[in-house]
Amino acid sequence: MLDRTQPDPNQSAGDLVSDGVPDHVTDDKPQGWRPLNWLKRAGQFFFALSFSSLTRRIVSLNLAGLVALVASILYLSQFRAGLIDARAQSLLVQAEIIAGAIAASATVQTNAITIDPDRLLDLKPGETYGGSDEYSPLDFPINPERVAPVLRTLISPTKTRARIYDPNGSLLLDSRNLENVLRYDLPPPAEKPGIVERGMVAVRTWLNRGDLPLYRELGPENGNGYAEVGDALQGQKRSMVRVNARGEVIVSVAVPVLRSRAIHGALMLSTQGDDIDQMVTAERLAILKVGGVAAAVMIMLSLLLASTIAGPVRRLADSAERVRRRIKARIEIPDFTRRRDEIGHLSGALRDMTSALYSRIEAIEMFAADVAHELKNPLTSLRSAVETLPLARNESSRARLLEVIEHDVKRLDRLISDISDASRLDAELQRQDAIPVDLRRLLTTLASVANETKLGHDVAVETRFEGRSPTDTFSVMGHDSRLGQVISNLLSNAQSFSEAGSKVRLTCRRMRGEIEIVVDDEGPGIRDDALERIFERFYTDRPHQGFGQNSGLGLSISKQIVDAHGGRIWAENRPGPLDADGAPTVAGARFVVRLPAL
Repeated sequence: MLDRTQPDPNQSAGDLVSDGVPDHVTDDKPQGWRPLNWLKRAGQFFFALSFSSLTRRIVSLNLAGLVALVASILYLSQFRAGLIDARAQSLLVQAEIIAGAIAASATVQTNAITIDPDRLLDLKPGETYGGSDEYSPLDFPINPERVAPVLRTLISPTKTRARIYDPNGSLLLDSRNLENVLRYDLPPPAEKPGIVERGMVAVRTWLNRGDLPLYRELGPENGNGYAEVGDALQGQKRSMVRVNARGEVIVSVAVPVLRSRAIHGALMLSTQGDDIDQMVTAERLAILKVGGVAAAVMIMLSLLLASTIAGPVRRLADSAERVRRRIKARIEIPDFTRRRDEIGHLSGALRDMTSALYSRIEAIEMFAADVAHELKNPLTSLRSAVETLPLARNESSRARLLEVIEHDVKRLDRLISDISDASRLDAELQRQDAIPVDLRRLLTTLASVANETKLGHDVAVETRFEGRSPTDTFSVMGHDSRLGQVISNLLSNAQSFSEAGSKVRLTCRRMRGEIEIVVDDEGPGIRDDALERIFERFYTDRPHQGFGQNSGLGLSISKQIVDAHGGRIWAENRPGPLDADGAPTVAGARFVVRLPAL
């Protein structure tokens, strides 16, 4: 039960302070308690949790709506509580004034009687002082006939209900029962309330009830049933807040009627039920208006948020769907990369993915065209030889045709093997996980194998490692078998162009953030117009070898492997000494591979 007990007016301000605040509490607050510091720390924590502008945007908008709702509810609750407290204080002051007037009116007859001691001694048994028609203040301390005019005058402008109880708790006077004094326009006996009215009453009761007790009308002999009246008859002032059956807030106060420190009764003042609710309802309507404006603002912000998120995402999804349906026609993905949020990142990722997809499709188409072209040549030659073989007139012609057939079959086998290796390369690189590869051990092993087998050539391989310090390592992330294939291709290519008895130098050096592998030979070098073309598929430039002895896929596969490892590969001519005319000479070819270092 909500009890708002009023302080004793005779109690000093110092007593109130000492009673309400512990002695050890002072005004000195620790630095960390200050509201500004708490707000600053909360703001830092909030922005620390926000990892992007889009996240901050969503959280801020949702939090703003929540704060507005909570602030509105708190504002209404504080207003209602403050209104009730103000009303209780006003009733208490009014009750004290009226109680003082009642006490003066009720005991005025005592002042009008002149007490004669000699007459008191002459009284006979059964006689009263002043005659039978005189009012005795000892038996009837509060005279309703005398109090009614005073109560009528003081209650009329206040729109409150006043009840006076005698010391036993019996009702002496109720302002509602004063004839020709106060008139309340009560509604006529109404029919059974309808569904709408019952619903409104239920909602109002739910909003106002909380933990407040229910107000009930008690009989005239049961004044002590009101807790505030019982306390007033004991000499204490008290206020109570209740809710009636219609959900209306009833504020009541009770004060004792004192005369010469003697309690002659109790005065109870209460509100009429709907005056506080009318003010609270008006405030709720104002809150609803503010809530409507806030809802409109939130809808606009939500639409803005949808336009900045849902709209671009929908456009990206539609573009991705068109890419799926129209593979052969290039579809441009909308560019939102200028946005510094997840939408911008998504747009950039989709554009890169689509570009890589189209590049892969174009590469596959070009690869298929190149394969068809390269396979067509030996097949055409093989078909011509097979068709001509029955027409051969002698054994020598037949033998030459058989050599052509054998050569074309070997060429087809070599092409198919290299093509199969090239087509599996991307898939294998995607399926296998990259691991740290020690290039020192890998290059040493490959050089040893090349020196032992000579790879079909009498050309030695020298290995050298150059680091910026003795503790430098030569490790990269990748696939050791594929990186070994690159080095093997470069060594085989260098040995095939070198003279017998010469050397191929394999150098590995540590650079800033990269590992560089250099393969130098002592061959004739590379023509300037072929420095870039040698990495194209099926391109070969070997004048010293017969036609069809090489598929032209070795360097192309090597470049593909290096690109997949995030590195670079290129070819250049190694300068030699000047000739007799002062022109630079070529000492051999040089292939350079650079890979990201660990």
